[in-house]
Amino acid sequence: MRVILATWLPRMPDSPRGGVEVVSLNLARALSHHKEIEVHVVTFDPEVQKTEHQEWAGVSIHRLPQGNGSLLGFATGSGGRTFREYILDLKPDVVHAHDTFGMMTRSLNLPRVFTIHGFIHEDTRYVGGWKARLRSELWKREEYATWAEQPHIISISPYVRERLRGIARGVIHDIENPIDEACFKVQRREEPGRIFSAAVISARKNPLGLTQAVAGLPVGIAAELRLAGPVVEESYGRKLRKYIQDKVLMKRVLLLGSMPALGVREELGKASVFALVSFEEGAPMGIAEAMAAGVPILASNRCGMPYMVRHGETGFLVNPEDPTDIARHLTVLLSNDSLRKRMGLAARDFAENHFHPKRVAERTLMVYRRAIDEWCSSRRAESI
Repeated sequence: MRVILATWLPRMPDSPRGGVEVVSLNLARALSHHKEIEVHVVTFDPEVQKTEHQEWAGVSIHRLPQGNGSLLGFATGSGGRTFREYILDLKPDVVHAHDTFGMMTRSLNLPRVFTIHGFIHEDTRYVGGWKARLRSELWKREEYATWAEQPHIISISPYVRERLRGIARGVIHDIENPIDEACFKVQRREEPGRIFSAAVISARKNPLGLTQAVAGLPVGIAAELRLAGPVVEESYGRKLRKYIQDKVLMKRVLLLGSMPALGVREELGKASVFALVSFEEGAPMGIAEAMAAGVPILASNRCGMPYMVRHGETGFLVNPEDPTDIARHLTVLLSNDSLRKRMGLAARDFAENHFHPKRVAERTLMVYRRAIDEWCSSRRAESI
């Protein structure tokens, strides 16, 4: 079976940027372990002038030149046309599109699968301002059209399935994102009071709310908040840094910047708690990786996160708009060693069943086979 993964991929496969790239690498690697599968990844790369090929971990990577201009215009225009022509030349048995590549596979007459990793129009809206609202509406129109047209959709969370209701017409399959198998092998050497968070610094991710919670912890609760991730919204980054300075939190809140996967796993090994209090998330990779490492979770009680974290069992769910609520649950976690240990073990068990790449690849292969069978059946029916 020749499988095309149409997705975003980093220039250096060992240094992914963002959840979609991480998921794509993990899935490609897991699928390549099946001898009957030939895995090709087709992506766009702004650094190449002509198509380049690369071999990585048994996977063939095809890098196509990416044009200038807006991503939405590129995906629905020249980029989509270039992509479809290239895919047809590869003669795949099935095409599995991720993220914005789903827009490029619309109308492609091949067995198709599409994974929705998030809602771009929602992410855009959180930037703020009338231009962001306009872009959000444009993205929403194209995303809805893409969901409605896809014959097979992989929903990474029940939250995604809920959002598809009344829009998607194809078959929806519930399969969580795969994480790197190395996350299950993290050696835990917890350093008391260490709170770790891995996410870009932006309004949607709400690191300021988490920082405010740390500032409001009771006297006697020793805590250090370590925020790993690049600043993608400069105005928000300045706001966060100003708060840290104004509250004299420089020794309690550390901005670590971008961090490679190995560095994240090292942080998870030392963390008492993994915290992510975003306003909008589908199924964040940071939570899944922390659970696999056996770290108790503190996460928002909205969107896709309540489907990942079992309140009181694998961690706590909190109101992201209420730093007092966040601080209260952090206090409970940081002051109870046995609770953290119990939650960490339960989190790891959950991750083993839901996020292990081997299990995710097997479930995904079942979707591929169904998509191929249904497409072949429809072709036979048309020929009669």
